[in-house]
Amino acid sequence: MEVPRRRQLNDILLGLFLLSHPGPVALHIVAVAVFALLAAWPHLSWSIFALIAGAHAAMQISIAMLNDYCDRGIDARGKPRKPIPRGLILPREALVAGLFMIALMLILLLPLPPLALIISLAYLALGQGYNLGLKSTPLSGIVFALAMPLIPLYAFAGIGRSVPFLFWLAPVGFLLGVALNLANSLPDVEEDAAGGAHTLAVALGVRRSFLLCQLLILLSAMLIAALALLNIVPARPLMLIITLILTALSILAMQLFSGPARPVETRKSFFYLFVLTCIVLTGGWLIGVFV
Repeated sequence: MEVPRRRQLNDILLGLFLLSHPGPVALHIVAVAVFALLAAWPHLSWSIFALIAGAHAAMQISIAMLNDYCDRGIDARGKPRKPIPRGLILPREALVAGLFMIALMLILLLPLPPLALIISLAYLALGQGYNLGLKSTPLSGIVFALAMPLIPLYAFAGIGRSVPFLFWLAPVGFLLGVALNLANSLPDVEEDAAGGAHTLAVALGVRRSFLLCQLLILLSAMLIAALALLNIVPARPLMLIITLILTALSILAMQLFSGPARPVETRKSFFYLFVLTCIVLTGGWLIGVFV
């Protein structure tokens, strides 16, 4: 990696923007915003909402920045367009920026209930553990599975609301967490295998990873439907039906436009569609329960 002798301010700003992984982080912020709105409905405090979304955004950006810092050697060999190999950002700048975002997260969490801080620290520990080596092992799927249920729990804790229904978010979140880990790994699975990483997607292979992604989101939808039919978690039938139909259509779209036989370039779109489908499924379920 060769760092330019003189960098323009625009180079540094672009590097920080790319370092934050804006696409995936934006999807996480949307998810937290949806859950926070549902938790606060119909008495929303915009200041509390801003603190919840801002603190989670700072945490996700810190995980993204420190991910690139930890991967700078691997990226220099396999992903030269990343901001550190390109010389837009120095490694120490990425480290300082990531630590700064953690400090900002803690500051924004101070006015919120203590449980929101505890949940955020648990999520942060999982995210940084992923960065520090777990992502190169099959345990990466478990990290995602444990982290995903924490997002709605954090949003509800930040609002200061606790309902028994949240218990059922754990199994749904666990299934979707494993699936999200696979979907996130699919664009780089060949590079990971060549680099000696033993992620869950590498262990399963491309074909089985695609299949398991869709199977797990289907199982999640079936579990949500079963909870409603058995009146364990009652939900408005019309909202639930619309949510399940949209989920089914999204799964069909994934099969049509991406898959093991499609070009590698389609896998990134598959990931974004998969994340949006998870948000629609869980968000629609919560709307049906609470609104």
